[in-house]
Amino acid sequence: MSDSKRLSHTAALMLKAVSSGHSYGFDIMEITGLPSGTVYPALRRMENDGLIQGVWESESKARKEDRPARRYYKTTRPGEQSLVEAEKRYPLIAHFTSEKTSAKTSEKTVNA
Repeated sequence: MSDSKRLSHTAALMLKAVSSGHSYGFDIMEITGLPSGTVYPALRRMENDGLIQGVWESESKARKEDRPARRYYKTTRPGEQSLVEAEKRYPLIAHFTSEKTSAKTSEKTVNA
C-alpha cells in the first residue's frame, strides 16, 4: 500500500463528502446520514491525521446569521491520496456522494 492512510468505509464517505464541497459538520451529517456522534469525532481524527484541514469562521459572521460558529473543512493532499485509495477499496463511495450531492442540488433548485 502507498503512504496514504487506510480509511474505514465511514471515514471514506465523510472524506468524499468534504472533497465534494460539504465543508462543515452539519452539512456532512445531512449528506451522509451519519449522526453527530460519528461525524464530529471522525472529523477531529481526520484532522489530526492530516487528511483534512479545518478553520473556524468568524464569530461575527455566525452572529449575523444567528447561529453557532462553524468549522469549515477541506481535504489536504494526503487526504486526496487516501480518498483515491479508498475509492478503489470501496468503489461505491465515488458514486454515492456525488449522487446525493446531485439530489441535494436538485432539491434546492426545485425549492427556489
